[in-house]
Amino acid sequence: MEENALQTIDIQRILSLAPVIDEHVLGKDIILGEVHGEKVEKSEGILKMLQYPVRFDGYIFFFLKEGHFQVDHNLNTFDVRSGSIMMTVPGNIVKVSSYKPDHIADAELYFLLISKEFMSGIHLDINRVYQESLRLWNYPCIRLSEDDISLLVEYFTLSRNILHNRIKNKKNVLGALVTSFAHVILELWTREINHSRKAENPSTARINQLLERFIALVTEYHNTERGVAFYADKLCLSPKYLSKLIKQASGRSAPAWIDSFVILEAKNLLKYSDKSVKQIVYDLHFPNQSVFYKFFKTHTGMTPSQYRKG
Repeated sequence: MEENALQTIDIQRILSLAPVIDEHVLGKDIILGEVHGEKVEKSEGILKMLQYPVRFDGYIFFFLKEGHFQVDHNLNTFDVRSGSIMMTVPGNIVKVSSYKPDHIADAELYFLLISKEFMSGIHLDINRVYQESLRLWNYPCIRLSEDDISLLVEYFTLSRNILHNRIKNKKNVLGALVTSFAHVILELWTREINHSRKAENPSTARINQLLERFIALVTEYHNTERGVAFYADKLCLSPKYLSKLIKQASGRSAPAWIDSFVILEAKNLLKYSDKSVKQIVYDLHFPNQSVFYKFFKTHTGMTPSQYRKG
């Protein structure tokens, strides 16, 4: 079986990489974090780690009450502004692209990380709902009303209090609360999707749907298949027509999308694994190290060794 090249991390790995975090943790299943005021020093470790692209094997809810961040989600950059929430599901690639320590103290944000195993245990297939909502690939971040903000803060506060209480069966208690929270989040997303669909004409919807299918295929096959013809065949289109539609939908060419995923794979392996460059070249199916070095430097301006050291 071929190894998944992009380094996937989970809550256990996060705790080993960023041990100085806020203390709201439930084993390997849940991390609750706050970044504001006096809590900056304890909680910003995770944000620092997310300055590099990472595929997280779980669910992330990133709620910003005050401030402004830019977050890369599956190669697209999104503005997360005051009164916004962003959600990712297992397999999504995330990177906080505008993290600056000098302004973090002015922000007020909350984040909730939930393991895939914990979420599956509450019998709510949020991943299926998320994947069926095509708009969420392009818009994983939504704005909230003041009432929505107040409700989410209450959920966070209650979850934190439960973690610090002497309740013995915290996992089941939090499971019930997370189920309720997830239903609220899905309601908010469904409302936003329905609003967005009303403003989207049928032609644009079809092209966006094609982009979603193309990106899903690239996510699955880019380690071994880097030619547009392969993806065009999968989508029953000519390479020329596929390239035209992808460029129209995203402003980026099909080869650029493929190369971007490969670069993310390489960066993540260099940052989060102990594999040698030779092994990474093998994992990413480059013919030799020379070709990989040239490819990496063309796209990043530095060699793989320089990136790893930096």
